Amino acid sequence: MKNTGLTSCAKRLGVFLLLAAVVATSAMPAWADPAPPSAKDRNIAVTFTALLRKEHISRRPLDREIYGRTVTQFLKMLDPAKVYFYQSDVDGFHARQEEVGKVARGDVQFAHEIFRVFLGRLDQRIKLIDQLLNMRHDFSVDERYVVDRDAVQFPKDEAEAFERWRQRIKYDLLVLKADRLEKETKAKKESKPEAGEVQTPPPAEAEDPVGKLRRRYSSFAKRMHQVDSEELLEMYLTALSSSFDPHSSYMSPSTVENFDIQMGLKLEGIGAALRMEDEYTTVQEIIAGGPAFLDKRLKKGDRIVGVGQNADGPIEDVVNMKLSDVVKKIRGPAGTVVRLEVMPAHSQQKTIIQLTRAKIELKNSEARAKVFEEGARPDGRPWKIGVIDLPSFYMDMAAARAGRRDFKSTTRDVRKILDDFTRQGVDALILDLRRNGGGSLQEAISLTGLFLGDGPVVQVKDSDGQVRVYNDQDGEMAWKGPLIVVVSKFSASASEILAGAIQDYRRGLIVGDHATHGKGTVQSLMDLGEQLFRNPFASKYGALKVTVQQFYRPNGDSTQQRGVLSDIELPSLTSHLDVAEGDLDHPIPFDRVPPAAFRPFASVNPALIDQLKKWSTERCLQSSDFEKVRRDIARYKQQKERKWVPLEERKFMEERAELNADKEEEKRLEEIDGASPGEIKKDYYLSEVMAIAVDYLKLLRSAPAPQAAQAAPPKDR
Repeated sequence: MKNTGLTSCAKRLGVFLLLAAVVATSAMPAWADPAPPSAKDRNIAVTFTALLRKEHISRRPLDREIYGRTVTQFLKMLDPAKVYFYQSDVDGFHARQEEVGKVARGDVQFAHEIFRVFLGRLDQRIKLIDQLLNMRHDFSVDERYVVDRDAVQFPKDEAEAFERWRQRIKYDLLVLKADRLEKETKAKKESKPEAGEVQTPPPAEAEDPVGKLRRRYSSFAKRMHQVDSEELLEMYLTALSSSFDPHSSYMSPSTVENFDIQMGLKLEGIGAALRMEDEYTTVQEIIAGGPAFLDKRLKKGDRIVGVGQNADGPIEDVVNMKLSDVVKKIRGPAGTVVRLEVMPAHSQQKTIIQLTRAKIELKNSEARAKVFEEGARPDGRPWKIGVIDLPSFYMDMAAARAGRRDFKSTTRDVRKILDDFTRQGVDALILDLRRNGGGSLQEAISLTGLFLGDGPVVQVKDSDGQVRVYNDQDGEMAWKGPLIVVVSKFSASASEILAGAIQDYRRGLIVGDHATHGKGTVQSLMDLGEQLFRNPFASKYGALKVTVQQFYRPNGDSTQQRGVLSDIELPSLTSHLDVAEGDLDHPIPFDRVPPAAFRPFASVNPALIDQLKKWSTERCLQSSDFEKVRRDIARYKQQKERKWVPLEERKFMEERAELNADKEEEKRLEEIDGASPGEIKKDYYLSEVMAIAVDYLKLLRSAPAPQAAQAAPPKDR
């Protein structure tokens, strides 16, 4: 059993929220059954359900409320846009929701029946999509498309479904046209010809929008038909467990493998992040230091159309193959050979690239650091501000379980950075947790201890109501200087343990979004094969990730739903995204436990915070960058509250030019979830945090904190 504080918020938004799509006739025809559940599926279901009821912090039984939630969650995974199923389908499924209770006996046939209907509806709609794409659409008509799926119901009949799909196609075509225009504008700006050189226009799109949409939806249908019983079981059992709370789930063997890779920050393969675009497996990122990076032939945007094993094995066609299956074929033991058949992004020319797999360190989730020189001391020398960007609380759990003393560890890596900062004479530390969605609870406790030394870091309550206080076992304070922790609405779980403890101890400042994510629960990963056979080496059956505990700050407050409030809030669009714990389905409620015994520091007090906040607000009001952020926030809130977009082309393009709310959300999520490794850059946001750090240093140096808060603004900021 292993504890996880859990994963990034961007990922929690939905592994299975795929695309919008489709409608059909009101009758429910009989479709061919997918492969029936296996004996292994039944064993998994029985073991999973028994453990869920026994181990979940709520200890609640399987009842009618859970049955109804499970059906709703499963349908949301399949049809988030409410365009595949009819309302009559949904009503029929809910009328049979007692079928969910059969999971405890290993019967998961209900999931197969629902999925069978889903595939049938999808097949029908592919014909409708083709018909709609062949139509001529009038983009001068003043009509609206509802983009907020919570604002609509499932279609009640064929006419209503057809009309919704017609608008969906118009919306898709407008988005593609706007994307193309934005790319052309960007290409023109980035193209800077030498003096006297004629600038050539950017290349046209390789495929027309109608063809692109046809391929997109056709490929989606093919991928859905490739869903196997393991994936279907993962969705169904996760629908059941997420009806208890949003972080409990079933993890299939392949999902467990990916989780261990992420936590351990290493894998064996070629070093390329892949994603599915239409029917192609496409290179999203080349990981620095991996075989593909060193070879230099594989490029971002390349399409992998075939994979061969060893130097002379046959090339297997992987077009339209599930991404997970393609990844399995490309991954492999270090030292073995894999051959990729590749087509460049804008070409049909194929080439074979042979690579030797290797062990790869995943640096994008690893702590990284940089020292900046800011402001001026009384003697004229600049202050040294050390910045640590920490995307996750990682730990090589497999190596730790094996007893290796040098296993990959967040605390070990950060301690090395802090020791280096001390040697360099760094004056203040900025710990950036803006894209840190959590990770290992053990690492969160030990890392927080680097800033606190002795004392309780977090309190944890189990399903029996017992509260246990956790102290850092080391007790050594690795950083004693001024500290600023930067957070966002994406800072979750383990990040909130650290931020909450720093705030309670008055050890440093919390700066950033209005509040963190609000995930105050702890999950345990329980191997089902081990539970079934009492043998850790039994064949893989996946794992139950179950919420077993709730954590609390040293002062007794839970961070659940409330999060950690910033001492100094900076204008940020992420503060307004609907991605917090309270925006998820069925979150556990906020509560409190008695405070632990701890001794606060004197590094921070209300008067000092008020003064720093005042000076920061003044700077932000004078900043053109933050003024743009404030305008974007106002437009974003207006668009989100409206719940629809115009389908008249002129209005659509005008609004898109100002701000596209959906695209801004997607961009922020991609920034958080898939940020590439690289140098820490000093943008306008980090510059303001550094200005706060310089103010903080001067206040601490000029007078005791309470008196310093009444002083005039420090000069030479």
